[in-house]
Amino acid sequence: MKKNIFKSATIIVLALSFASFTTLLKKEIKVKTSTVTWKGYKVTGSHEGNITLNDGTLIFENDKLVGGNFSIDMTSITVTDLESGQGKEKLEGHLKSDDFFGIKNHPNARFVITKVEGEKGAYKVTGDLTIKAKTNSMTINMSIADNTATANLKVDRSKFDVRYGSPTFFNDLKDKAIYDEFDLNVSLQF
Repeated sequence: MKKNIFKSATIIVLALSFASFTTLLKKEIKVKTSTVTWKGYKVTGSHEGNITLNDGTLIFENDKLVGGNFSIDMTSITVTDLESGQGKEKLEGHLKSDDFFGIKNHPNARFVITKVEGEKGAYKVTGDLTIKAKTNSMTINMSIADNTATANLKVDRSKFDVRYGSPTFFNDLKDKAIYDEFDLNVSLQF
C-alpha cells in the first residue's frame, strides 16, 4: 500500500514538474506590417485586392503553434487590378454592398483557430471562419518562419450567403457567373 502511494505521489510530482516547464506565449499580430490579399474569379477573368487586419494573436506552447485568431476589417476592401476610371470605385462599392459582404451590418470577418497539427513551422490548422455572421469550419496549411505566419485560404463564398453572380444560387448566368471560391492570402507578422 505504501509503495502504491509513493508511486502515485512520484508520478504526480513528475507530471507537475513537466507542466511547470510548459511555456504558453501569446504573440500579438502587427497589423500595420501584416497583409491580407484576395483574388476572386469569374468566367471572363478575375479581380484582386487588399484587406487590412483589425487585430489578432497567435498562441505558442514551447515554440509550437497551439491557437490564435485574427480579425479582418471588411470595410477596408480595395481592388488593386483596376485604376480609377476603369470601374475600381464601382467594384469596391459593390463588394461592400449587401450583394457581397454587406459591410454596413458585417464590418468584420474573423478566423479562430480550433485545432493545430504539425510542428517545426509546418502546421495543419483547423479553424472557424466567420463572414456575414455565418461561421464555417475549414482546414488550411500554415507556415511559420522567423516572426511570420503565412496561409492561403480557399473560401467558398456560397457558404457565407454571398450570393451575387453565384452559380450555386442562380441558373443561366453564362459568362456573367462569378465562381464561388475566392483566395485569401494571409501574411501575419508578430
